[in-house]
Amino acid sequence: STKQVLVEGSDTLAFLFPLESGFGQMHNRNGESDDERLQLDIYPLSSYYFGSKDAIPFNDPTLPDRALRIKSNYAARGIRTCVEALLLVELFKHPHLLLLQVRNSIYKLPGGRLRPGESDTDGLKRKLARKLSVNEDADGSEWEVGECIGMWWRPDFETLVYPFLPPNVEQPKECTKVFLVKLPASRNFIVPKNMRLLAVPLCQIHENHKTYGQIISGVPQLLSKFSFNMIGS
Repeated sequence: STKQVLVEGSDTLAFLFPLESGFGQMHNRNGESDDERLQLDIYPLSSYYFGSKDAIPFNDPTLPDRALRIKSNYAARGIRTCVEALLLVELFKHPHLLLLQVRNSIYKLPGGRLRPGESDTDGLKRKLARKLSVNEDADGSEWEVGECIGMWWRPDFETLVYPFLPPNVEQPKECTKVFLVKLPASRNFIVPKNMRLLAVPLCQIHENHKTYGQIISGVPQLLSKFSFNMIGS
């Protein structure tokens, strides 16, 4: 397996960054002050290990295929719920968000669709295990899912989503929930070979809808209430 992760620079993919073992976390314990609860501990990118595993199949080769699948799922089960993870690391004394890149052009937060009757937390842990852990069949117990800090709604079967439910929409087709995920004291990120894990600075993501889409480009605003504690930088 490879021991490297792609790091995205200010404009384009800049270089391959070799990594070693190590990890990070976030705190929000009972009894802390408001300031302490809103502080995120972020660890250096160089302290993490990244490897690869066998490729996983893509459900939607194209956007029209995705729209058709959402329509089919809605007819069978109603509104589709997706859960996605925010994983933060430090590089150049600036917070970076870990994103999956598919087909060299599509950026995604790690996560995916819930199964019928599955809880948000269990579903996100399952998706993280499948896409970022060595054992994709694990129960995901090693992932610590924090608070939901944003929800996005898809009113129809097209690509447009909103950070609110439009008042004229009574039957939305999809809801996407974004969660902070606390990184533990040790972590290996094992990524399918047909995906790339990128560390992208928040300053590049901010309002960059054209490159990253509506949800990812809105992440810096979702994180604006937090302060970042760069550990070991």
